[in-house]
Amino acid sequence: MPSPLYPALYQINTRVWLTVLGRTLNRAATLDDIPDSALDQLATMGFDWIWLLSVWQTGPAAQAVSRANAGWRQEFVHTLPDLRDDDIAGSGFAIQRYAAHQALGGPRALARLRQRLHARGLKLLLDFVPNHMAPDHPWVNAHPDYFVPGSDNDLANAPQNYCRLQTPQGPRVFAYGRDPYFDGWPDTLQLNYGNPALQQAMISELENIAAQCDGVRCDMAMLLLPDVFERTWGIAAPPFWPAAIAVVRRTQPDFTFMAEVYWDREWDIQQQGFDYTYDKRLYDRLHDGHARPVREHFHAGLDYQARMARFLENHDEPRAAATFPPGQHQAAAVITYLAPGLRFFHQGQFEGHTLRISPHLVRAPAEATDADLAAFYARLLAVLRRLTVRDGAWQLLECTPAWAGNDTRDHFVAFAWQNPNGRHVLVAVNYAPTQGQCYVQLPLPGMADTHWVLEDLLGDNSYERDGADLQAHGLYLDVPPWHPHIFALKSHG
Repeated sequence: MPSPLYPALYQINTRVWLTVLGRTLNRAATLDDIPDSALDQLATMGFDWIWLLSVWQTGPAAQAVSRANAGWRQEFVHTLPDLRDDDIAGSGFAIQRYAAHQALGGPRALARLRQRLHARGLKLLLDFVPNHMAPDHPWVNAHPDYFVPGSDNDLANAPQNYCRLQTPQGPRVFAYGRDPYFDGWPDTLQLNYGNPALQQAMISELENIAAQCDGVRCDMAMLLLPDVFERTWGIAAPPFWPAAIAVVRRTQPDFTFMAEVYWDREWDIQQQGFDYTYDKRLYDRLHDGHARPVREHFHAGLDYQARMARFLENHDEPRAAATFPPGQHQAAAVITYLAPGLRFFHQGQFEGHTLRISPHLVRAPAEATDADLAAFYARLLAVLRRLTVRDGAWQLLECTPAWAGNDTRDHFVAFAWQNPNGRHVLVAVNYAPTQGQCYVQLPLPGMADTHWVLEDLLGDNSYERDGADLQAHGLYLDVPPWHPHIFALKSHG
């Protein structure tokens, strides 16, 4: 299944989805119960990838930690005021085994679902969590040296980062998995990438995963970079990703690797072989609400930008509808998803849901759909199905002052897309809380020799403009606050 140059991905919280299906079936639902009609709809909406979150086998040890942790439970109650213990299955990132969870139907159900996705031209993305494992993973007993050890002093001085477990060799202190800037995740144990045997074991795990899906999203991928790992743990570790990716691609050359990555390490991770890296920096700049840093973000080379995963929300971030005011939300979405790269959407985003669902939970609260936001996303998805913005050439455009002394042109972010058939899409967004005016300089070949029709793809209007005037001055825009335009441009006579 060849992918477009700039594909679209939809992330689904698998356990929450099956909980909803189970209510209609009056029994526990499995992956086999996902209706073909739902898969048909995902294909019709224009997605290329489906990321099923929290598919792998988890165990009772991590679940018990999730249920007992007071801080986490407070978050769960905020999401579900009627919280029950049964709603807390444990984090989908505290993995006991890389096989589809038995409660979801097991490996055979996953294989059947993958076949059904492929029949509709959809590829399957699953999680790889390289930094840590569940505390009841079989390796804790069979290979305790695969984990970062601790001492009694470590446990006494930093109990938030260490625990003592009983093993066949006697009690041992282990480090919790963690990000160096935060306390440990007490439902996980930290893997030791300074141990060559662990590295080889994790490569084998990746090969196992790659036989079950078409790509992986690698959780906190930058934690395995040698300098990061040594700074966090004081343990020298050789690079993992180049060797691991090479092994998988020897048998599956088209397998896709997407990295969750922060701290401006995106380029480093791309150079280690990843196809896509999270673009958290663009998200943060859009959240800050200033056009210039957003525009400057797109000055990076296209070879880098084309490998960015652009998003407005995911399972880790707050809901976009709760973070961005309504007008700004639509403006940010147009900039995010009409930029080059992987277009990454999240379940509930189109409906305007506002409550983030923790990956520890298997139930979501009932939320009403924001009809206006849903209608906006339906139009945006229709634009993203166009060949011009899936496989075309992208270009950042210059915006010049509408008149001397008017500096509101600095509020604009503008792109152009062109496909080999000469079709053009223009994107122009006033990313500011005030009215703005500018001239957008257009890169249209033979512009002066014809008239142009601008079809508004987010609305129902169309406009005619003289090509000679467009060439001499650019396209004049006078745009309300936080307002996006997407135009299809066609020559006319």
